[in-house]
Amino acid sequence: MKTIIEPFRIKSVEPIRMTTREERKKLIRDAHYNLFALHSDDVLIDLLTDSGTGAMSAAQWSAVMRGDESYAGSPSFYRFEAAVKNLMPFNHIIPTHQGRAAEAILFSMFGGTGRNIPNNTHFDTTRGNIEASGAEGHDLVIKEGHDPANMHPFKGNMDLEKLEAYLTKHGDSVPCVMLTITNNAGGGQPVSLENIQGTAALARKFDKPFFIDGCRFA
Repeated sequence: MKTIIEPFRIKSVEPIRMTTREERKKLIRDAHYNLFALHSDDVLIDLLTDSGTGAMSAAQWSAVMRGDESYAGSPSFYRFEAAVKNLMPFNHIIPTHQGRAAEAILFSMFGGTGRNIPNNTHFDTTRGNIEASGAEGHDLVIKEGHDPANMHPFKGNMDLEKLEAYLTKHGDSVPCVMLTITNNAGGGQPVSLENIQGTAALARKFDKPFFIDGCRFA
């Protein structure tokens, strides 16, 4: 018998409702197989998004207590800004309360009728914000990303040959190139650094802005 010991202690415990297989079958049928129509109280293990429903750590709880809700000049913002610039040295950083809000802002500028936006795999809300603007989103993940049994180590990779052909075909109708890291809608599959660099190089070659949808990259 093998015992697995996790190298951490949880500082809070939230009871969850145990369900039977038959209950789960009925719940998903009643929701018409739409995961967004399920009540979170009925979900035993949440695999819908990276947001999750797990207990918060001691560090996360202490960060809540350090939070400052000042209308302007909050030290919370400057800690956030420093963390982002440590990863990506942007001149300007605009915080939003959620990624979906950030998408709505982004595609109010880059979306629009007749535009085409490539990605390895668009997350469902990303596609929703793209299509709400009148644009079309297209998925160009490598073929291994469509095979759940394939053991390829980077199944979230962009198909670079397809991307180059796509940019050549659609030309000026492409306002930007996107890459979702990890590939959330594709099961959270990772993207290699080599593939990120290759995607960025193609975006530069065709003079397109390159956006990373940073789901779980850190």
